[in-house]
Amino acid sequence: MARPPRAWLRCIEGCSDELPLEGFVYRCPRCDGLLEVAHDLEALRIRSAAAWMKLFDDRYKRTTWPYGSGVWGKKEWVAPGIEDDNVVSIDEGGTNLFWAERYGRELGLSDLWIKMCGNSHSGSFKDLGMTVLVSVVNQMIKRGTEVRAVVCASTGDTSASLAAYCAVAGIPAVVLLPRGKISTSQLVQPLANGAQVLALDTDFDGCMAIVQQLSKEPGVYLANSMNPLRLEGQKTISVEIVQQDDWQTPDWVIIPGGNLGNVSALGAGFLMMERLGLIQKRPRIAVAQAAAANPLYLSYQRGFADGLRAVQAGTTQASAIQIGNPVSYPRAVRTLREFDGVVEQATEGEMAEAAARADLAGMFTDPHTGVALAVLEKLVARGEIKPDDRVIVISTASGLKFPEFKIGYHEGTLPDVASRLANRPIELAADFAQVRDAVFEAGELSAAR
Repeated sequence: MARPPRAWLRCIEGCSDELPLEGFVYRCPRCDGLLEVAHDLEALRIRSAAAWMKLFDDRYKRTTWPYGSGVWGKKEWVAPGIEDDNVVSIDEGGTNLFWAERYGRELGLSDLWIKMCGNSHSGSFKDLGMTVLVSVVNQMIKRGTEVRAVVCASTGDTSASLAAYCAVAGIPAVVLLPRGKISTSQLVQPLANGAQVLALDTDFDGCMAIVQQLSKEPGVYLANSMNPLRLEGQKTISVEIVQQDDWQTPDWVIIPGGNLGNVSALGAGFLMMERLGLIQKRPRIAVAQAAAANPLYLSYQRGFADGLRAVQAGTTQASAIQIGNPVSYPRAVRTLREFDGVVEQATEGEMAEAAARADLAGMFTDPHTGVALAVLEKLVARGEIKPDDRVIVISTASGLKFPEFKIGYHEGTLPDVASRLANRPIELAADFAQVRDAVFEAGELSAAR
């Protein structure tokens, strides 16, 4: 008789103990190393690769609870032990692949796609991981475990997602934010969903240090990406990208990197598909960092020879990746080595101009995606990405969450940004002739572009 799928926590350094998904353990009790979720692959091989693909396709965006979710449609690969009634879902995943035809053509690429993860409930890819984490907490509570609060440090997107999912489940959420360092749109999200918001006079790394201390208190549950449950949901990005292309693997995936959990999650999804026979090749992975907060890039330049040297993160519009001491550095390095990966950085000017170029081709780009697009442009310019490569850029959040960035660019007020493509309103009298001339001029400008 076939054994059912199961998952557990294990140390990424190879310690042999199996730890349950439900609990308050985030590091290896033996060596203090990071943890990851492991799966019984032999149990999953009860289905063939073709059968898994058919099952995932049959569930995709349907209404049978909870399998229409882009995450829970892959439940056996994520958290098979969570009872369906304990799942906390807001129909996350299922975000579109945008064919960036015009923008790609400008770069000399014919097969450029943007994975629009910001088209999610809270406006970022964080929803993919938060549904798993909050579902596990919900099951813990239903089974009698006392959880006083779920806490996270955030530069915006994590706090918004945590607050939304905890509000759905009725679980107390507390978020620690660096005061004055996130957009108003991001700040209002956890406030609206009823989270307790603590604005601290520090940066993200300072908030994270306090959260790690808090997680040692009884009944306080850690929701940052140090917790591997977050990464299990995020790994479904890889599966969904391949699924949306009729189970074909791209040549490159470019992803912004801050705390670096998303990088290892991306790799984990591709590795699981490879091991279960759904794909036959791995893509190359490029991690994009802001030049103001670039510890992984600096380590990559040293060949990862001496490990992580934390940096003091400088000011960047890409606030979600303004992190100088990334918790998931060891996971990210392992993934880059497995995927022939590269790391590149982008200045504020490079990021803002790349975002503006993409916007002119129909996007509305957040600054973190702007960093990834600037890195794309660099890799194309030096020939690492070839004209016929199929390239996926992960857009991690909605541009609507960053109005100050968009307004500042077009008003020419962003520091260290030339705003070469700024588009400002033309103020006219209510005069037909002036309006007609402006309309014809707009048509000529559009044709020139």
